[in-house]
Amino acid sequence: MRPHYQYLKNLREALLALHKTLVDSERVGYEQALGPIPSPNFFLKLLTSDPWFAWLHPLSLLIVAMDEALDEKEPLSVVDVEQLVGQTRRLLVATEEGDGFPRSYFDALQRDPDVVLAHAQVTRLFVQ
Repeated sequence: MRPHYQYLKNLREALLALHKTLVDSERVGYEQALGPIPSPNFFLKLLTSDPWFAWLHPLSLLIVAMDEALDEKEPLSVVDVEQLVGQTRRLLVATEEGDGFPRSYFDALQRDPDVVLAHAQVTRLFVQ
């Protein structure tokens, strides 16, 4: 297996863990604010269509793009991997200003130490 292919697989796995941590964190906040989520199906509907969770969609789409790249029949090029890594680096910039993903990501990092740890696992891969 080519090193860049394995690197992308490792990055994808770290992003999946970060995504799960963010979803879990947002679920706690949602339930504290609005009450318990009655079923897994209802939760899935919330994840895909409720504005509370909409800020997570760019991360979900990035993971899907990685899945598609890893599943291609053609060998994955170093350039393809570098583009996905670049997208990841740009997406995971938290900011106290503005709105959307960067602002919500900043808020999640401030309130939940599990998010900080999952973020660290992703960024650790950037220095390899």
